[in-house]
Amino acid sequence: MILYLARRLLALSGVLLAIAAVTFLIFHVLPADPAAAACGKTCSAERLADVRAYLGLDQPLWRQFADFLTGIFTGRTLGTGQYAVQCDFPCLGYSYENSLPVWDLLMDRLPVSASLAVGAAALWLVLGLGAGVTAALRKDTATDKALMVGAVAAASLPVYFTSVMLIYGVIRIAGLLPYPTYQAFTDSPLGWAANLLLPWIALALLYAAMYARQSRGSMIEAMAEPYIRTARAKGMPERTVVVKHGLRSGMTPILTIFGMDLGGLLAGAVITESIFGLPGIGRLFYGALVSSDQPVVLGVTLLAAFFIVVANLVVDLLYAVVDPRVRY
Repeated sequence: MILYLARRLLALSGVLLAIAAVTFLIFHVLPADPAAAACGKTCSAERLADVRAYLGLDQPLWRQFADFLTGIFTGRTLGTGQYAVQCDFPCLGYSYENSLPVWDLLMDRLPVSASLAVGAAALWLVLGLGAGVTAALRKDTATDKALMVGAVAAASLPVYFTSVMLIYGVIRIAGLLPYPTYQAFTDSPLGWAANLLLPWIALALLYAAMYARQSRGSMIEAMAEPYIRTARAKGMPERTVVVKHGLRSGMTPILTIFGMDLGGLLAGAVITESIFGLPGIGRLFYGALVSSDQPVVLGVTLLAAFFIVVANLVVDLLYAVVDPRVRY
């Protein structure tokens, strides 16, 4: 297990390094000039040259990338002379838009995106697995067909359409909930949940539909295995057969897609956060793309990659817990 973890961590580092290099390179082949974005619209040629030197953009590309990687692990000094600024570990640079540390911006927005992702994931997992397992156990019945038709319909609705309809129906017409404004869980757990309930539902409807179809197929396949017939022949209760033997075996593909989905959402849900006005990483990323704010885009990209590769590592380790056959 230790050797396995070591290999996976080494591979994880390689993936993050490759993603950082590709993202860094993309920004240097685009026509947009980061120095011009940082300098502003009324910027003279002399001032633009000073800004390029201050940001290190006048250095060779390999040197800029090396300085960026070094700053992540040890911190670095930006600029020279009296205008030098110390960027502490982990240094992802400073935003060109507001001159704030990228790391601080990410950590300030992360609780919002994490709250949105975790709440929606719990909701779609319960709804998706419940619908999928129920449909599988009642295969080819009216219940099965009704659940799958509902799943296909829910999966066909774009998240922006669902979000707008929820806002219009629940907030504008019924007035059942306030318009979402993020409130920290530590300040008010009830207010935290009430403000995020609609975004959770908007995301959960889409993902639950996909999980219902996937879990139905996995459960039908698992329940046809010989060990299920053996368990029933031994006189085990049907609930034990379904939960302990069928569901655990059928959970393997669900774990795979769940790790990818949750890891991706932890780095922000751009559309959902924008529609509901939530100040998460997704909105930060979108604003940085529009303004060509390279340090912020690079920081969000690395954070998203980190969450996804870590989620995959955790999922691989959970395989052995869910399905004992993996241990061998």
